[in-house]
Amino acid sequence: MGKKVKKESETPCKETFEPLPVEGKTPATVVLLLSSPEEDILVKACDAIHTFAEKGDENKVSLLGLGALEPLCQLISHNNKLVSRNALMALGIMATNGDVKNALKKIDVIPSVIDKLSPEEDVVVHEFATLCLASLSVDFVCKVQIFDNKGLPPLIQLLSSPDPDVKKNSVEIIFNLVQDYQSRLAVHELGLIPPLLELLKSDFPVIQHLALKTLRNVTTDKDTRNTFREEQGFEKLMDILSSSDFSDLHAEALQVVANCLSDRESIQLIHQGGGLTRLMEFVLTPNKPEIQSNAVKCIARVAQSPENRKLLHEQNVEKVLVELLSVVDVSVKTATCQAVPAVSFHQASKDSFRDLGGIPAVVQLLNNESLALREAATKALSNLTHGNKLNAFAVYEAGGHEILVQQLYGSCPGTVANSAATIGNMAGQEVIRSSILSHGAIRALIEPLKSTNTQVLVNTAQCLAVLACDTEARAELLSAGGLQPLVSLLRSNHKEVLHNACLAINVCASDVPTTVEMCKYGALEMLQEINQSTNRRSSFSELAMISLLNSNLSVKYSLRGHLASTDIINVGFYDAGKARAGQRILTLEELSKEPVNQHHPIIAVNTATEETVDVPEERQSNPSETDTSSKGERRTPRRKKEDDKQKDETRAESPTEKPWKMRDDVSLQLLVKEAEESILSLNDEREQYTALARLVSEAMGGAVEMEKLHEFPWVLHLSELKFQLQSNVIPIGMINRGIYCHRALLFKCLADCIGLSCTLVRGEYNRAWNEVLLFNGNPSSNGHSSQPRRYIVDLMHQPGSLLTANTRAAEQYQTI
Repeated sequence: MGKKVKKESETPCKETFEPLPVEGKTPATVVLLLSSPEEDILVKACDAIHTFAEKGDENKVSLLGLGALEPLCQLISHNNKLVSRNALMALGIMATNGDVKNALKKIDVIPSVIDKLSPEEDVVVHEFATLCLASLSVDFVCKVQIFDNKGLPPLIQLLSSPDPDVKKNSVEIIFNLVQDYQSRLAVHELGLIPPLLELLKSDFPVIQHLALKTLRNVTTDKDTRNTFREEQGFEKLMDILSSSDFSDLHAEALQVVANCLSDRESIQLIHQGGGLTRLMEFVLTPNKPEIQSNAVKCIARVAQSPENRKLLHEQNVEKVLVELLSVVDVSVKTATCQAVPAVSFHQASKDSFRDLGGIPAVVQLLNNESLALREAATKALSNLTHGNKLNAFAVYEAGGHEILVQQLYGSCPGTVANSAATIGNMAGQEVIRSSILSHGAIRALIEPLKSTNTQVLVNTAQCLAVLACDTEARAELLSAGGLQPLVSLLRSNHKEVLHNACLAINVCASDVPTTVEMCKYGALEMLQEINQSTNRRSSFSELAMISLLNSNLSVKYSLRGHLASTDIINVGFYDAGKARAGQRILTLEELSKEPVNQHHPIIAVNTATEETVDVPEERQSNPSETDTSSKGERRTPRRKKEDDKQKDETRAESPTEKPWKMRDDVSLQLLVKEAEESILSLNDEREQYTALARLVSEAMGGAVEMEKLHEFPWVLHLSELKFQLQSNVIPIGMINRGIYCHRALLFKCLADCIGLSCTLVRGEYNRAWNEVLLFNGNPSSNGHSSQPRRYIVDLMHQPGSLLTANTRAAEQYQTI
């Protein structure tokens, strides 16, 4: 036992273990020592792990695998300051590794690390605690934990630490935290701005850069900007910008300046202190392209409000921008062109920019190889020409319209959209529009009409609405196949695209051929659907619908059943019967090519004179005395048959079929001639309507008693004509057995030809009638009453009678 006691007294002292830690080949042994109850061993073990981890990421990962992380996290809260410090040093170094950082996120270590940020701890503890948090703070969950555990206040305090590493780590953590809105708001109340501004004086560039990056984020908040301004922050930034010694900080400093210039109050105060003048001088100072570009972006930021644009105009910002357009660097030119649109919202700036020669300079940039520069240049021209005719003319004189038309073929959606907008702005002037059209603008716009980019569609449709004012432009759009993609835009759910498409369709509907083509592609059906929708309907869609119908009276009559006195029937009109809402109405050509069917015939109007047709005089006789067969022969003379035969033979010989042509209506031409000669010579307007009614009645089978209407053989007659012509389309002049609907149409047609005013209204069951307005004689008012009265013209029973509207006689005529 004594020996045992002696052996215990001879137990080796702790110095025996000094050779252990990191230099050994078994770091696993050192990790095991982290569980030792002896503080000296813990101090040396933590120190050894710190030294081992510093040598590289492989060592950090090795320690992680050996299980060093959890005991280290526990030891940073050890009562022994030295143990705690060394454990934190080891943990801080290890946390810089990605794998270790991911493992740390699963351990609730952040509160313990934040505790080590207290002022009582020494600088080394602060350094490695902030190093650990800097690594963790890039993760969103860790950011929230740092914020929730009140980590911001001590971190802000540490910005004033005498140790540069502590400052660097602390500002890095704060920079990571203020990426989130919650932290951005909190740092204002915690007094972040003064210590951040002090860091700008640091001797270490990395600290200055981090301070500026943090300022860039926090100054997006208005209250923080106010504090920044009160602390003379803007002046300090301008001092940095004015010194070539700090050129590496200029780019980030300018980003902070841009934030400071984003609200009116700040700009006013900065302007009063001469800040804007200094900024303008700095912009023109030769510098690195990146710096100048950022400086110009500051100007663009300032120009976001009307008041600021006025201030910039007073500072001659236009002169600065024009000078920058001559800089060699493309990025500077691009930034300058991007600033022009913002500045040019001020009308005086638009004029100054033109007077200083800025427009030709921008036009030259349209040929640059840089896609970004071309896009920015077209945007600048778009804004400069908006509502400014002189600027539009300046672009025209510089040859910009030619280049802009070519830009429509480009691949960049922004450039195409801006080019279309600029062309639309310029095309309001006839001289410029003619030149634009001569360079193929219509064909160039067709492909953009098929774009998937919303802004391209908006601007292209708007541009087309301006260019299509010319008849030649509409004809070119028709021949180039541009109407189909235009009509397709009616399917868009984008409000502005739909509005501009309707405007373009409204303009294109000025011509019958373009109207017919648009109807062929379903424009009317789509507009009907749009106008029935509470969400999509607008004044634009209603206007487009009205214009289409006014230029296609055949469709208007089928859909609306009413033609006003101002709706003049011309060659090519046809009555296809009443159409249902949403039903597509076929064109006359399509209807004429259909096989003969059992439906009501389509009645066509063709008043065109055919020189090669011999016009017979037999039409003057009463058709009621002539049978259908003889009348058919009379309407198709030998010469016409021979011509038709020759045409058929030619078509058979020719490999390509000739264009479709309406059937001539010689009888209608005779009726028009007779109406002109016999009716226009009458002086009294009432007599003219009465005589015309009788002429129509005689041409269509004469008077028919109401009681014998069912005996009138009009149905058989029309069937015979369809069989004779082998067509569902019958020229109205060939009908000599017609009822209400046929007579009313003929009356309207002849009245329009000779200049008399009347309407055409479709009723039910083959009824139709014409309304006319007539004054009643009244000596007290120069032979006329003050208000005209409406009359229904009787063409069936007592031809020539004028039935006062809304009377029983008129209603009996209009209904069964």
